Amino acid sequence: LLLSVDYSQIELRVLAHFSQDPNLMKAFQDDLDIHAATASEVFAVPLTEVTSEQRRTAKAVNFGIAYGQGAFGLAENLGISRGEASEIIKKYFSKFSRVQNYIEDTIASAKEKGYVETIYGRRRYMDELKSKNVAIQKFGERAAINAPIQGTAADIVKKAMIDVEKNIPLPMILQVHDELIFEDNEDNIYKYEKAVIEIMECAAKLSVPLKVNASIGKNWGET
Repeated sequence: LLLSVDYSQIELRVLAHFSQDPNLMKAFQDDLDIHAATASEVFAVPLTEVTSEQRRTAKAVNFGIAYGQGAFGLAENLGISRGEASEIIKKYFSKFSRVQNYIEDTIASAKEKGYVETIYGRRRYMDELKSKNVAIQKFGERAAINAPIQGTAADIVKKAMIDVEKNIPLPMILQVHDELIFEDNEDNIYKYEKAVIEIMECAAKLSVPLKVNASIGKNWGET
């Protein structure tokens, strides 16, 4: 059988850790649906009354923010006007103000130091920020926001791979983004499933809990 274990919302959890935003951290600490929780804040409705459309918008904003996306990108993504997208982003930052601080501080730091880094100190040098081409500069700003988040998520996954390899005799056959896939006989898969989950959830200590989803199947589609 195959055992697939993937991190839940790892990049947004890393963003919560970097930004130390109380609303974002509370949503993860309370184990809420992060997109519904964001929609509840942005649209000022109770969590139980969030519509699927509001959740879809909040999801686009959550991931867009982590990738340094502005009003133009969000408008394209959701098929709405740039004015509407600007208003949604404004509301988001009014509720998650520390995320805005993280973005501004990270860009300023990248311009000053010439690089950004993950929580483990792995650097991405930001030569784009020195470019005279405005489009390249803007790309550099988006990369500066995203690289520490995506890079830290990647570091955590790699650390989890090492920790599992050292402690669990389960053949690991593939890593796909934030997912690890194992293959073994049925007895071993069920025997070690909980231990793999525990190791992966303890791979790093962030300000919010790491969480994984696990599933078992005869092929990747089933998992």
